[in-house]
Amino acid sequence: GVLLASTVLGSAAVAEGMDAAMSEVHGMAQRGGSVQCTVRIGQGVLSPLLAQGEAHVLLGFEPAETCRNLAFANKETFVITNTVPVVPVTVSSGLEKYPPVADIIDDIKASGVNKLIAIDAVSMAREAGNAIAANSVLIGAMSAVPGFPLAKEKMLNTLLERVPAKAKEVNEKAFEMGYQAALSVLSPP
Repeated sequence: GVLLASTVLGSAAVAEGMDAAMSEVHGMAQRGGSVQCTVRIGQGVLSPLLAQGEAHVLLGFEPAETCRNLAFANKETFVITNTVPVVPVTVSSGLEKYPPVADIIDDIKASGVNKLIAIDAVSMAREAGNAIAANSVLIGAMSAVPGFPLAKEKMLNTLLERVPAKAKEVNEKAFEMGYQAALSVLSPP
């Protein structure tokens, strides 16, 4: 999911005539470690490296991982996180305990983040037709961020170009659900 999201973001930016630089860190993902991608887009971007506090958007696919990467955020950063934990092997084997998600969300808020979009991307993806489309929910949510430099339609079209034909409808629904969920958080009734 993380790799698809970064590919969609970078590809959409290039298609819009922007420069894009991406990096991936797989952190022993085969053994339950995290996968982290950095995507920088804009004119004249030469490096994917991001200094602490420089992110405009932090997209987290798992609440604890979102919390671990808050050093890249500042008070103006939009932080989008899935609220469904991916339980690491150390927790499932009983060696450690996963903290309550509400506590993690509170920690994110306490860090100074003013623009938090916390959504259950897995439930939305299931409702769209397949839990695996949680990444599409999160990509949709990201495209709702005010001032985001890529149009919603460009993000959606780039996503749909990269998923199998049989998964297009589910991913389109999931994307739209994420977009609408983010809008409801950003502009409550």
